[in-house]
Amino acid sequence: MARFVITGTGTDIGKTVFAAGLTGLIGADYWKPVQTGVAAPDPFPRAAWTGGAHDPVPGSDADFVRRMTGARIHPEAMILPEPLSPHRAAELAGVTINPAALVPPVADPLVIEGAGGVLVPVTRQLMSADLFARWGIPVIVVASTGLGTISHTVTALESLAARHVPVHGLAFVGDDNPDNIATIARITGARVLGRLPRLDALTPEALAAAMRAHFDPQDFA
Repeated sequence: MARFVITGTGTDIGKTVFAAGLTGLIGADYWKPVQTGVAAPDPFPRAAWTGGAHDPVPGSDADFVRRMTGARIHPEAMILPEPLSPHRAAELAGVTINPAALVPPVADPLVIEGAGGVLVPVTRQLMSADLFARWGIPVIVVASTGLGTISHTVTALESLAARHVPVHGLAFVGDDNPDNIATIARITGARVLGRLPRLDALTPEALAAAMRAHFDPQDFA
């Protein structure tokens, strides 16, 4: 099955752009379990979903992925207005995230995008990596190529390994930095899937072309 969880070594490293690129590259459905930083009329959109066409909430990551790829979008289990980690955004919204409700949709291929990095709290008792361990779906770690990435990426991979989370590989985003990439691969033994360069114009056409140029679809079959 071509089902992957996309996580990152931190925020603002290009995780959502890569998730959109991979969704388009392999023709996958897309799902983000918990979206923060976006206002929605109902924080539980899944309750009203019947399995048909779903229009993402404007400004959400799902909305970006739809605009970039035209992919089929599965609605979030929860949408929260504050741009914070899920546990705190839920508290401020006066709602509770039930991890049992965060069940991946039945779809193949499927790209699942987590919130932020590997150790972002979903609740005060559950980290993102713990949720990934429950799912058992292979994880792709998105990392930057610049300063600090060695420590951040090794820490993320060791956190996943400690929870026995299967790791499919690493996807780098940014300018080429062969030594950083090779050093991380040597230390961790993780497979490097490719590197997505920063795009001057982030359009569907440019993203699709960059993914085809820098990643092999067979690596995600």
